[in-house]
Amino acid sequence: MRRPARGEAAAPESRIVRLDPLSLQLYTAVVETGSIAAAAAREHIAAAAVSRRIAELEDRLGSPLLRRHARGVQPTAAGLALLGLARRALDALDDLPVQMRDFASGLRGQVRLCANISAITQFLPRDLASFAHQHPQVRIVLDEMNSMATVRAVAENAADVGVYTAFAHGDAVQSLPYRADRLCLLVGKHHRLARRRQVAFADVLNEPFVGLRTGSAINQTLAAESARLGRPLNMRIQVTGFDALCLMVAQGFGMGVAPEGITRLYAPAVGVREVKLKDDWAARELRLAVRRLDALSPEGRRLVEHLQACAAG
Repeated sequence: MRRPARGEAAAPESRIVRLDPLSLQLYTAVVETGSIAAAAAREHIAAAAVSRRIAELEDRLGSPLLRRHARGVQPTAAGLALLGLARRALDALDDLPVQMRDFASGLRGQVRLCANISAITQFLPRDLASFAHQHPQVRIVLDEMNSMATVRAVAENAADVGVYTAFAHGDAVQSLPYRADRLCLLVGKHHRLARRRQVAFADVLNEPFVGLRTGSAINQTLAAESARLGRPLNMRIQVTGFDALCLMVAQGFGMGVAPEGITRLYAPAVGVREVKLKDDWAARELRLAVRRLDALSPEGRRLVEHLQACAAG
């Protein structure tokens, strides 16, 4: 490529654009809070300084990033693209000290994993233990989230890999097969259905239910099916995990729905019986979410391959 002669200006497209982390951090805060004033308050900086940083970003990138309106701001298409890139860059910067400490202690790399409670309870303890045995130099940071939040975290680069119960979504992630499970009905050992082998959901919809926290894939499935049947779902209590769900069911607060075999973790102390659900929707698929498999770090890709190998084995 020809170099510019002395005194000759470089072509505009050859200009190197340098972005500083603070500007990216402030831009991300503006999008997340929906206004420059709110972002300034969150980041403890003057609103005028935030506005100036955004204007400089738009000037350097040559594209408007925000639409201003009476209630605040909204990102343009270019702004949304920058948001994902900025989060990725800021996360990488945050990881630098950790990665360097890891090298000093013998660790090599980190994978951010998020998963729903079904995957964490049933499959991940054993699968991650075998991965850690094979790759002791890799740190796994695991966060428990519902399926919707898991997919969103991967799409927004808040996580490298996610494990979720398959559902229709519009997030920009690559979905890969992992495991399958089946839901069953949980009842107390003295409940009238305790000796039944199977039951249809429609036949128990008049009963009170103990459910998981709002946003769980199981809750959404039960709500959708009750709506399809045109009958209300009586969710009496919501809890945060299957252990609490089993304990509440055992005490007669209602029946629950959980993956088959879950009571083995708490039986026989809790006194809960499993009854098979005949409904087709009771069969579920757990999947892995990544932004792009070919863009994962070597450690992230090894983890995905290991989880799939565990499922296949």
